[in-house]
Amino acid sequence: MDEAALRAQLAALGASLFARGYSVGTAGNISVRLPDGFLMTPTNSCLGRLEPARISKLAPDFSYVSGDKPSKEVFMHRAVLMARPDAGAVVHLHSTHATAIACLAAPGESAPIPPLTPYFVMRVGRNLPVIRYYRPGDGAMENDIHEAAKTAKAVLLANHGPVVSGRTLEDAVHAAEELEEAARLALLLRGAGARSLTPAQVDDLLSTFG
Repeated sequence: MDEAALRAQLAALGASLFARGYSVGTAGNISVRLPDGFLMTPTNSCLGRLEPARISKLAPDFSYVSGDKPSKEVFMHRAVLMARPDAGAVVHLHSTHATAIACLAAPGESAPIPPLTPYFVMRVGRNLPVIRYYRPGDGAMENDIHEAAKTAKAVLLANHGPVVSGRTLEDAVHAAEELEEAARLALLLRGAGARSLTPAQVDDLLSTFG
């Protein structure tokens, strides 16, 4: 897919996430890897009203090239994209249920959402590290995210929200959606003694779809 098509896809998927309440106001940001750099949603932009031509373009070293100025959370995307060379995109949201889990889980946890469905395991994997709280925009969190992302497709920022990667932009969005649904199920079934997938079932899924 060429850059123009990726810009249009980013705007369309951002609008879809916004319309369904996965982000509100100017919350959340998305990045996409290009052959010659990266696309990034602009600072203070609304995912529901992105203009393809104004989406920020960054050089391979993440320095600003063109378009509107990028999100102040470039470092968050850089942390994941540098840790995961296979990742083609990163989605950061403040989606309600995943953020609720990020408020309940203890920093350092690696599996705050149990493997309730195969789709969560297939999209997100076994690990979902919880990064300790940092003030939004604090670049000090970059190293923690980078280290966690080496072994995890997604992380939760304590009291903040999810950061999710995928092979393509569409994959990253689908994984973010699946994470939000898994968080909703986990909260709905909390304390009800729900049956989780067994370790062997998780291993089978990851060996087939991981």
